[in-house]
Amino acid sequence: MQLGFERHTKGELAYYTVPALERTGLVRHCFTTRRGGVSTGETATLNLGFRRRDTYENVRRNYEIVCSAIGMKAEDLVLSNQVHDNRVRVITRADCGKGITRESDIVGIDALVCAEIGVPFVVFCADCVPVFFLDPVRRVAALAHSGWRSTVKNISGEVLAVMRREFGCDMGDVLCAVGPSIGQCCFEVDGDVAEQFPEQFTEARGAKYHVDLWSVIHAQLRDAGVNEDNITLAGICTCCNGDEFFSNRAHKGKIGLMGAFLELK
Repeated sequence: MQLGFERHTKGELAYYTVPALERTGLVRHCFTTRRGGVSTGETATLNLGFRRRDTYENVRRNYEIVCSAIGMKAEDLVLSNQVHDNRVRVITRADCGKGITRESDIVGIDALVCAEIGVPFVVFCADCVPVFFLDPVRRVAALAHSGWRSTVKNISGEVLAVMRREFGCDMGDVLCAVGPSIGQCCFEVDGDVAEQFPEQFTEARGAKYHVDLWSVIHAQLRDAGVNEDNITLAGICTCCNGDEFFSNRAHKGKIGLMGAFLELK
C-alpha cells in the first residue's frame, strides 16, 4: 500500500491528486478542498453541491474554477446522484452535462464507471470516502462515494465487479485510491452501526465505537483481487481538518460538498 495524496494550490484553490494515477498519464483528476471558490456563509468557499444553501451561480462558478485548474470542461461534467447505496452506473459521452447543464436520469447512483476518453465525472463527499479506480491496461476509470452504508454494502467490490464484467478488467492491473474522509479517530458511532462491520475494524471507547472505514475499504479491495502495491491511502481525516475540508461531523451539517473528479484523456 502507498500512503499520501499530493496537495496542489493555484491561487486560493487547493486540491489533491493521487501520485499513482498521475504517473500513468492517462487521466485528469483531483479531490477538492473547501478552499478557492466563491461561495459564502456555511458553504464558503468551494461548495460543489447544488442542493446546499448556496446559489446556482456560485456553484457553477466553483465548478468552472476547478475544471480550469485541472483541464476539464465544466459543461461536460457528469454528476452522480447519491443515496448511500451500492448501485453502479456505466456512463458514456451521451451522459455529458447531466446534472450540471441538463436534466439527469442518473438517480440513486453512488458510483460511476467510464471507458470513454473525454467524459469527466464527479462524486461528492463531506466525510464520506471517495474511492478512485483506474485500469491503465483496459483504460477504464471509476469513482465511488463510499459512505458507511455504502461501505457496509461493499460498493468498491461492486465497482470492480462491473469493471471486470463490462470491460474485462484484470483486478491485478487496477489502481485504487482511498481519499480524504473521516478517520477512525473521529468516526464515532453507536453499537447498532458498529455491529454491521467486522469486529477487527471497530474499537470500543466507553459506550461508543470508532469504525475504521479506510481499513474496511482496503480489505474489500484486496478481497476483490487488487494488488496491495496498487492501493493508495490518503490518510487524511476530513473531520480533524475542518479548516481544509467540509466535514459533516465537524461542522454539524452546515457544509458545502467537495468533489472527486476523474476523466480519461
